[in-house]
Amino acid sequence: MTGASFFWDFFGPDAERTAAHFKRHLDQFLERNACAGCETGLSSAGAGHQAVFCRAPERFREGIAAALRPRRVE
Repeated sequence: MTGASFFWDFFGPDAERTAAHFKRHLDQFLERNACAGCETGLSSAGAGHQAVFCRAPERFREGIAAALRPRRVE
């Protein structure tokens, strides 16, 4: 898929729970805004870190970035 990958990072002892909660809201946002073709998930770089990612088609790049302010975009 051509597009963008967005990441929201969470740190600390509650990172996993916080990331899972954020992912639920992200999925709701994507559904509510008819962002078809987006893929979301969780990843970790090690203990105390959890990231939520969203791989989105290019046409959604600006809207997601403006509304949700990801920490990283690739």
